Amino acid sequence: MRKNREADRISLSYLNLQTPKENRGNIIVFFLIVLDLIGVLPILAYPFSYKFFIAAIIPVACLHLWAIMYVVAPYKYERSYYLFFGIYGLINTYIYFLVIQKLLYNHLLIQGSTAFITGIIFFIALIIFMNWLNIRFLYSETYANLQEKKTSKTMAPITAAAGLGYVIAQLVLTFIYSTSIKLAIIIIALSILSVITAYFSTFIHRYFFILKNEEMIKKVRPEFGLPKKMRKNI
Repeated sequence: MRKNREADRISLSYLNLQTPKENRGNIIVFFLIVLDLIGVLPILAYPFSYKFFIAAIIPVACLHLWAIMYVVAPYKYERSYYLFFGIYGLINTYIYFLVIQKLLYNHLLIQGSTAFITGIIFFIALIIFMNWLNIRFLYSETYANLQEKKTSKTMAPITAAAGLGYVIAQLVLTFIYSTSIKLAIIIIALSILSVITAYFSTFIHRYFFILKNEEMIKKVRPEFGLPKKMRKNI
């Protein structure tokens, strides 16, 4: 019985979901500011690079088209929103990776593939680590404790270490090729934002967790996944 209660507590902490209205708001804010303004605009800015543009435009365009579903009918597509938002986090982190690479190659005019390969390794390592961290926080009851306003002694240091490690790695890469303080500040800012968007990629895992535990969600929120008109009758 105790194990069942602990399992339910863990599951419910992960299924503490936002409303469809909040989901729609997230898309507008994160797309217009975090993705388009901070990510896509620098890709389009001077000096323009066709290679970076092609690398960015296809995933960004597909993501914007996909987002229309959750702006127009956020209630109906509430379930798949979590898969979408996870993919968004992955793509947004990738766009920041491209922006950093553009700064290195088009502004600092570096040559060779070393910086690009190193950047890819950092990018993949960050995504893997954030998803590992998410699963660890879930099953160690960290999320449950936070929602119950119990402090966690391990969450802050581990999360800070993940973010700091990625920022330092990008900063070292910058100073290998340049001592520009301005570029270093920009790359630090992009690296910090990359840690946040990389965490959003964990929503892919949450989506599959939702599918696996849909009966539990229905007990807590019977209206979950239904169109807005049908929710009034529940």
